[in-house]
Amino acid sequence: MDSIVKPKENKKVTYYRMVYQPFFLTLKINRMDNIKGKVVVITGASSGLGEATARYLSELGAIVVLGARRIERLDALAEELSKNGSKAVAVETDVTDYEQVKRLVDTAINEYGHIDVMINNAGLMPQSLLEQLRIDDWDQMIDVNIKGVLYGIAAALPYMKAQRGGHIINVSSVAGHRVGPGSSVYSATKYAVRVISEGLRQEVKPYHIRTTVISPGAVSTELPNSITDPATAQSMHEFYKKNAIPADSFARAVVYAMNQPENVDINEILFRPTVQHL
Repeated sequence: MDSIVKPKENKKVTYYRMVYQPFFLTLKINRMDNIKGKVVVITGASSGLGEATARYLSELGAIVVLGARRIERLDALAEELSKNGSKAVAVETDVTDYEQVKRLVDTAINEYGHIDVMINNAGLMPQSLLEQLRIDDWDQMIDVNIKGVLYGIAAALPYMKAQRGGHIINVSSVAGHRVGPGSSVYSATKYAVRVISEGLRQEVKPYHIRTTVISPGAVSTELPNSITDPATAQSMHEFYKKNAIPADSFARAVVYAMNQPENVDINEILFRPTVQHL
């Protein structure tokens, strides 16, 4: 009887089966190991980026402590997440008031004993030409977009230093990388977030704290609703309607940064809709 001749196996296929296949299988099984059980504080969580992030993190097993001014919407979100089996707490929070931001973070500590991630997401975008002298809008952007981030850092940092670990995620914008007519003050506040984040990154290395700044382009949120100049508001709404991508795009960026091993620090993420030119 003739012997059966087995075909030679391709060496590349064999190498893949021995090395890469087990690696990717392990990666698939453990792909969200660094999310489950983490205590995450999110400002601006009643809508948009914050709400989408809270939903996604909850699905992945994180514990979320939600802060925003609109407490009715925040309570409804926390109740919905809790009914779905997640742990969620709502705290009425105005990020322009440091004591309220501190209370938000203190709630996480009192309820769960520690804080793993602070997401400074709350923001406003009342764009207008400088010559219009909308000084109230300028003040509001500075108070929310800059001071709100600083207050979030101030509230979370002492706990993270004491526990020698944590992750601070600040939200900037594509506008923090470029400026155009009407976006001078908004771009300045978002550039400031990038500068603060880089300074923070360098300062917290001794405490094993990770830092990330995320700069989204046009993402479908209520942000254009904060524009008080009618002409600018109309133009921006049309732009968002044509170009904006869903808010869960931001949530996935957050998860990407959070889910890295603790010795990997994703410092900056910049993303846009594929169709967005600027």
